[in-house]
Amino acid sequence: MHQPTPPFTATDNRRLRDGPPWPPADGGLGPVQPRGRAPRPTPTRPVPQGPGRAGGLPPTHTALICVALPGLAISTEDGQLTGQGLEGFYRAGRRLLARCQVRVAGREPLAVQARVMGADSARFVGTLRVSPATGPDPDVVVERIRHADGTERIILRNCAPHPLRLPLEAALGTDLADLSAIASGAPGPELPATVHDSGLRWTTATGNASVTASPPPSDALASAGLLRWEFELPPGGTASVELRVRPDGASHLRTVGRAASSPLAPAGATGDDPRATALLRASIDDLQALLLRDPAHPSDSYLAAGAPWRCGLAPAEALAAARMTLPLGTRLAAGTLRILARTQLRGPGPRTGMIPGPHRDAGAHLPPGCTGTEATLLFPVLLSEARRWGLPEQETRELLPAAERCLAWLRTTVGDQTYLRDPQPGGLTRGETQAHAHRAALLGADLLEACGRPGSAGLRQWAAELRKAFRADFWIDDRGGGRPAAALTPDGRPLAHLGSATVHLLDTGLLGAGELAVGLLDKVQTEQLARLLGGPAMDSGWGLRGLGAKEAGHSPFGHRSGAVRVQETALAVAGLAAAGYEKEAGGLLRGLLAAAEHFGHRLPEMFAGEQRCEGSAPLPHPAACRPAATAAAAGVLLLTTLAGIRPDAPAGTVTLRPVHSAPLGELGLTGLRVAGAPFSVRVSRLGLAMVEEAADGLQLGV
Repeated sequence: MHQPTPPFTATDNRRLRDGPPWPPADGGLGPVQPRGRAPRPTPTRPVPQGPGRAGGLPPTHTALICVALPGLAISTEDGQLTGQGLEGFYRAGRRLLARCQVRVAGREPLAVQARVMGADSARFVGTLRVSPATGPDPDVVVERIRHADGTERIILRNCAPHPLRLPLEAALGTDLADLSAIASGAPGPELPATVHDSGLRWTTATGNASVTASPPPSDALASAGLLRWEFELPPGGTASVELRVRPDGASHLRTVGRAASSPLAPAGATGDDPRATALLRASIDDLQALLLRDPAHPSDSYLAAGAPWRCGLAPAEALAAARMTLPLGTRLAAGTLRILARTQLRGPGPRTGMIPGPHRDAGAHLPPGCTGTEATLLFPVLLSEARRWGLPEQETRELLPAAERCLAWLRTTVGDQTYLRDPQPGGLTRGETQAHAHRAALLGADLLEACGRPGSAGLRQWAAELRKAFRADFWIDDRGGGRPAAALTPDGRPLAHLGSATVHLLDTGLLGAGELAVGLLDKVQTEQLARLLGGPAMDSGWGLRGLGAKEAGHSPFGHRSGAVRVQETALAVAGLAAAGYEKEAGGLLRGLLAAAEHFGHRLPEMFAGEQRCEGSAPLPHPAACRPAATAAAAGVLLLTTLAGIRPDAPAGTVTLRPVHSAPLGELGLTGLRVAGAPFSVRVSRLGLAMVEEAADGLQLGV
């Protein structure tokens, strides 16, 4: 859990604070002078204001969240925005419109369907019976198409056999509150509106927003926040109104992911299991929606951690997601690395070379861990693997000094010791941290050697010493065959609880010629870990639990003590498959794919770790981000793992190590990128892989 960042203060909110909740707000927005219009005295009915959950985090599991950062649109299933909870249109963390309630002929439509159309849009359909004749059939259909960029289209359709005169009203209001204030239950009162141009405007000392309508309303009442239209519709006729929500002076929202210059390739999947196609499509759609630019360096982009709570830069998550999406190209990795290199600590002191990051809650068994440590160790790993996937040598060398500083921090912090301990005095020695450090040392040494830089021998020697000590100190023998320790206490005692953090012991990293780095566990220990991860205590049937069901303190909803965490499940699938434990990998893969189907293929960052049974469905976690960068990136990792793509672009080769059991049957992946060029591969039902498209000169490795 990350350390609190004001104004988040409630205990329930702490786990969400992985960094700034939003990037800097849009700048340079000049005010627009309102054009007055005489209001009519007819008021609308009062609408409740505020989230109604003072001191508690508003739930997200039932919300329809449309994302095109820095824009958000958060709705309930009936489509009406009432100003309750999180509902509204947002830009850069500020709620521009909280209330948008539509009435036709004085009545609210009956909600029929709400459906997410893509990462950035949702469709709501309602019906009305306005004719005096009796009968079961509605005679008006009201359709609303809502976009995260701040636009909404309201469409009326006359289904009656005769003409209809339909008054349309939109009751609007806002508090212009920051998302952080809404999350803590203190958004503030609804603001008075003024009429301007073809809509309404709201102003505070810190910002403003306006809604403009096309066509212009026939009437606008500032005191009631009301826009009105009158439509005469023949049988089968339609009429539509478009509302545009903007900060004053802002233009249409141009998102990184929808631009032609998006750093992510538009890959696709085909094959026997249609869920693979849907998962990859939804994963890439969510990743595109979460992309943000560095305001000071617009050519560099990164992934925000997740919506709605973490729409800013969380270094460890940004690096992890960029690493899992390397099959979609190296441009996102390069941009993320450059952005974080600019944050790297310089100058004298023990933290020199570290990439700063807040703390993350580690559950009831361990104190919070520093994500800065994780990010610093991920930096050289991502650079090394991006080079293998095709990052140009010039960009690699430009980022190499920052990677060297990360590796120097590692060696300096470890000093004469064997393990990398938590930074605070008397800190724990975490098994997960040793896995990150060991991988960073081996891949960092590979990178330094390839670039003709010194230091590789010392890193490899320390990694060998760490391996030898870890296999003795971190393994707990028991009647069940043993297990890895989660951590060592300052006096060297092992902490024995079994959790999903152990999957990082299987994630060793990609070296040259399609080889993976050696792991911290030996063959016997790896086999036992695979058995534990595939057993019912860890595998919920929907994915990997964060803490085993038999462990003290287990809770299916505990975000670090029993909930299924999608990223770690995907890492387990990839690590088990690479180590040859295809049965366990296939079981976790099929479970997570089944869960994804229940979530409309948009996986949340976590969900409850209840055991799967006949006719059950995965339970959502009410505070989970959805979409989340690591969960969306996990969809890419899951499917590319089945093909076992291991490129070595500097050597001009790519090696395929497919999952021979072919758990999803035949699978084709198209539009990936290896060595800067399109790459397509097909895995047969027999588990044989064949390259169908690749860069000129790229050879198939053995």
